[in-house]
Amino acid sequence: MRHLARALTALGARISTPAPVVLLDVVTENIERMQAFADAHGKRLRPHVKTHKSVEIGKLQLETGAAGLTAGTVSEAEIFAGAGCEDILLAYPLWAVGSKAERIRRLSQVTRLTVGADSRPAIDALRNAMGTAATQLGVLIEVDCGARRSGVRPEVSGALAAYARDRGLRPRGIFTYPGHGGVVGAPEGAARDQAQALRTAVESFAEHGVDAEIVSAGSTPTAEFSTDPVITELRPGEYVFNDYDNYLIGDCATENIGLFLASTVVSDQGHPHVIVDAGTKALGREGNPDRGYGQVPSHHGYLRSLNEYHGYLDLAERGLRPGLGERVAVVPNHVCPVVNAFENLIISNRSGDLLGSWPVDAQGQLN
Repeated sequence: MRHLARALTALGARISTPAPVVLLDVVTENIERMQAFADAHGKRLRPHVKTHKSVEIGKLQLETGAAGLTAGTVSEAEIFAGAGCEDILLAYPLWAVGSKAERIRRLSQVTRLTVGADSRPAIDALRNAMGTAATQLGVLIEVDCGARRSGVRPEVSGALAAYARDRGLRPRGIFTYPGHGGVVGAPEGAARDQAQALRTAVESFAEHGVDAEIVSAGSTPTAEFSTDPVITELRPGEYVFNDYDNYLIGDCATENIGLFLASTVVSDQGHPHVIVDAGTKALGREGNPDRGYGQVPSHHGYLRSLNEYHGYLDLAERGLRPGLGERVAVVPNHVCPVVNAFENLIISNRSGDLLGSWPVDAQGQLN
């Protein structure tokens, strides 16, 4: 991951830490690579914006060939629809009551909106929210393929789709999330589970006289294995930046990591660690003392523990001890919480040219 340290050295004191730095050339290559993969396998690509939350990056994905975008919240969908995205999937079992009902109606008037559902009461709420415009709203039935999160059993998905049709909504197909593929050695098996669940769901749809126009598969870890003919579209998110977990799983090479957290050594009291200015408010709490909360490959170290504003950088015996004031590039274990912690992304490249900053347009938009 030497490209990260080189870029940080070139940027120097022009940026204030802690700060998320995006290497735009790496990100562009990641976007083009995933789009080429989807095209080669005859799949539409619908990237999830939860990772980058950036209108500018969403535009890059659409300009490169993405068929639409995936959002995780109504507010994310509103922001990207407002920026001109014409096709959005809200891949979440939405509960459309209160203010969300009106917001869903408005969204369906400005973009081709499809939302997830996994229960009859949720479908009833969507129908009530849409009123006489129910046919404007597309619905995807979520099925569980082994992650044991949300989603119905695949064999009952057709009955739920038929219920949505009979309530006046427009069932468009199926989606699932193979979240159990996000650990070392698991992606290929999770992708097999995903394909089997989706095939079963398509059969269930057919039994109830509903066409599964969209069969949507998810996650960066399983993307390269999501080539089964039943799948019509892919919904990866993290691939745009990648992170240390993606590297460990084997999703990416070190040179494909396109975001790091620039941090500064602010204290050294002679302990086996030094203190950097990146804590939970910058990195989140994803990790543990053995795995760490962020990696510092330039010094063969990792953040062993975090306070709100402090990171304890443990150093291997072979690692060089950074000096006070030295900048270090932290590779997040999971990149999504890091992006959501900041209002702006510093835009650079492998050479460390400072290209400007882009707002994290959907930062903190959780409802």
